[in-house]
Amino acid sequence: MPALKTSAILLRRVDFGDYDLILTLLSHDRGKISVIAKHAKKSRKRFAGVLELFSVLDIQCRTGRRKGLAVLEEAQLVEPHAALREHILKTAYASYWAELITAWTEEDQPLAFLYGLLAYALGELNAGRQDAALLNLAFQMRFLALAGLCPNLNYCCHCRTDLKDMHTTGTGFDLPRGGLCCHTCDPTNEPVLCLSRGTIKQLQWITEGDLARIERIRFSAAALNEAQHFLEAFVPYHLGKEPRSLKFLRQIRPRLAAT
Repeated sequence: MPALKTSAILLRRVDFGDYDLILTLLSHDRGKISVIAKHAKKSRKRFAGVLELFSVLDIQCRTGRRKGLAVLEEAQLVEPHAALREHILKTAYASYWAELITAWTEEDQPLAFLYGLLAYALGELNAGRQDAALLNLAFQMRFLALAGLCPNLNYCCHCRTDLKDMHTTGTGFDLPRGGLCCHTCDPTNEPVLCLSRGTIKQLQWITEGDLARIERIRFSAAALNEAQHFLEAFVPYHLGKEPRSLKFLRQIRPRLAAT
């Protein structure tokens, strides 16, 4: 990777030796990149208080003489998103989004739309302007669309019957095929996943509508739980593994709801 100046969001940091850090960032210009921040753990000038998870940074990197990670030379803090690290549920959601991006995207592939999505979602979550659970649904649906994995919520993936022509209030979902399965095409009539027509419509809207207006969507508690259950089954299946951060989110969410 040649010399680079860009805005970036810190997704992951790993200790390397006694003093260095290896950072995974989602950059505006180059997509996901990995860099090494030399002496970052003892630096009191260049990196002190800057390299925190989910922060938005202006960075400058250079490529070393040998093959290997680019070296982070400068990092200026643009937006710390401190509230994301102070509230356990916000930390869980932000970690889940960061892990999805880290697991799915390839290095050095421009992803300006994904950068914009993550920057917006983290900013809203940090400020508390939108419901965190609803914002999580919107992020997952938009991420799946950008990754080419968006679930088919428009017609039966077997017979291609349009949603509006399905004569049941609940519709099954064929997880391996990634699409709706009408009552006629489901031989058991007992789908593993089932979505109500209202939930389907709301998921369609948050995939295509104005993100700034998603707080106007009124999910009932039942619809929100249904949508969460659906996406938290769909995403790991099509990602090929269950994110560790999703397991943590599932553990803490019921406990916090009960308090």
